[in-house]
Amino acid sequence: MAVAAVGAVTLDYAESGVRGGPTVLLIMGLGGQRIMWSQALLDALAGAGCHVVTFDNRDVGRSTILDAAPGEPRLIEEAFAGKPVAAPYLLSDMADDAVGLLDHLGVARAHVVGASMGGMIAQHLAFEHPARVASLTAISSAAGEWAPGRPVPDELTVSGVAPPTDREAFVDWFVEGTRMLSAPHSFDVAAVRHLAHLAHARGVHPGGVVRQLLALLADGDRTERLRRVDVPTLVIHGTDDPLIDVRAGRALAAAITGAELLVIDGMAHDMPPHAVRRIARAVASHISAPA
Repeated sequence: MAVAAVGAVTLDYAESGVRGGPTVLLIMGLGGQRIMWSQALLDALAGAGCHVVTFDNRDVGRSTILDAAPGEPRLIEEAFAGKPVAAPYLLSDMADDAVGLLDHLGVARAHVVGASMGGMIAQHLAFEHPARVASLTAISSAAGEWAPGRPVPDELTVSGVAPPTDREAFVDWFVEGTRMLSAPHSFDVAAVRHLAHLAHARGVHPGGVVRQLLALLADGDRTERLRRVDVPTLVIHGTDDPLIDVRAGRALAAAITGAELLVIDGMAHDMPPHAVRRIARAVASHISAPA
């Protein structure tokens, strides 16, 4: 296990691929641990000569858990009811964590890839720390409203966000949540159950997931901030995403001058094997393209 002290938090991280090659920093989404990145994607990027870095965001897995800060599910209920969001920290702070990890690794600029909420953190890197971002890739993400024209997705209700801590209950929760966010043809229950057991062993922190969601809700619409992004940008989205509508992906690409959009038929809010192959090729091509 490798750890980096970054300001007030410590981040658990892993490296693979070619040290000295272009660094690809992968940022996972809400409540997601670094082990949730597809190994096939990591291997493909490493095979393309990249230095690949994954890490646990604050409040998840083996990174610092900020349980002294408020993380009660009622805060989400209040936010969804229209009350001011009581976020103990912001997506901007999580972006600062990522920059601190690059400092720890001695990396001046990285190709930043984020999935879902990780894509939102990656957006902050692009408009708050542009000198540290060689390129931006946002997968299944949004500039603001994640479900245009629809109510708040059921998957983001309090009961859906805060995981149980009992192992078997957590595994069942993880499997059912993954099933809801995956296309039926790409759902592998045995693989998901195995990943759930690994995630539980690394640590389950319900309050941390609540705090991460509060940071997301407090961020609001980033569209105007994204107008000043001046790094090569790739937006990848699935046509069948039940959580973040594909229209949100299109709006994100439209908000960034010159952004490329890749829409993958049949992909939901997951990265099944057939999509991983396309994503890996697209990211590798995006990284190697001249600025």
